[in-house]
Amino acid sequence: MADVELMTREMSRIDFDRFPRTSLCHQPTPTEALPRLTALMGGPRLFIKRDDCTGLATGGNKTRKLEFLVGEAMRDKADMLVTQGAVQSNHVRQTAAAACKVGMKCHVLLERRVPGRDASYEETGNVLLDKLFGATHEFRPAGLDMNAEAEAVTRALSAEGHRPYFIPGGGSNPTGALGYANCAQEIADYCRETGQDFDWLVMGTGSTGTQAGLVAGFAAIGHDLPVMGVSVRQPRERQMNAVHGLTRKTLERLGADGVPLSKILVDDGYVGEGYGLPAESTLEAIHLTARHEGILLDPVYSAKAMAGLIGMIREGFFKPSDTVLFLHTGGATALFAYQEQLAASMNRPDAG
Repeated sequence: MADVELMTREMSRIDFDRFPRTSLCHQPTPTEALPRLTALMGGPRLFIKRDDCTGLATGGNKTRKLEFLVGEAMRDKADMLVTQGAVQSNHVRQTAAAACKVGMKCHVLLERRVPGRDASYEETGNVLLDKLFGATHEFRPAGLDMNAEAEAVTRALSAEGHRPYFIPGGGSNPTGALGYANCAQEIADYCRETGQDFDWLVMGTGSTGTQAGLVAGFAAIGHDLPVMGVSVRQPRERQMNAVHGLTRKTLERLGADGVPLSKILVDDGYVGEGYGLPAESTLEAIHLTARHEGILLDPVYSAKAMAGLIGMIREGFFKPSDTVLFLHTGGATALFAYQEQLAASMNRPDAG
């Protein structure tokens, strides 16, 4: 019987070798217990998947996606990567670094998406690193279709004689989502090898590629782990539909059956005033995770996701007996762009 079960597990693996890919990522990334946060919250048992440790340009979740995206660019003999993101985009930072690693140029469009920031917001944090990696950039006002803007720039660069490869914001298309289908297999392998099972996976969901890739990957290998996405920007229904659309396309790419919309789980209660604007719960999550576990979260994605996890525990969404895996998507370099807000919050009596 054990041999039959082993064969079934082996047959459920995804063959990623059939897709263009280049090595950029430290993997598998560590999975660690969070004992002090677990004790503080009174359960459930908390673990963290350290995708802030993927290696490229201080790490982050986009590196997994870029392995497949840059792999396609190299197959197409591109000489330049073109992408877009908000001013303090983690994706842009990692794309600029990936271009350096494979000998390509990088041109980026930065959306002034976050209101009320001073001039230093466009000079420090991720923007400083973008420049260090040699990326050229141009700014756009908030509210435009940024993928369409970047595609237009890509066409113009092509007309000038470059061979640009366009990457959508967040690396979120079926090619990029393969990186998180691969991560889903990595998590399933960890569970099989260690005997440690999880009842939930919680992560931040924005441009959709990470959540869609995870849901698609788990579905393709038959590993039943619910993925709760904490929205960092969009209302719940809109985010669910966007994630579901990319999940369907990713499963088609994998040659697997689709999943119903009910498999896409989103909580939009921790967005605050908007994208890139830390709520009080965001700041609390940064302080609690830093001072209880020595782990840095970013104010745009991972801290809003942790705020969601903490809030759901307090609301009784998880049972004390549950075991929950939190996906850390990186981005701590953006903390420097929020220095004044973080400094002010450190003076509160409940800062940690």
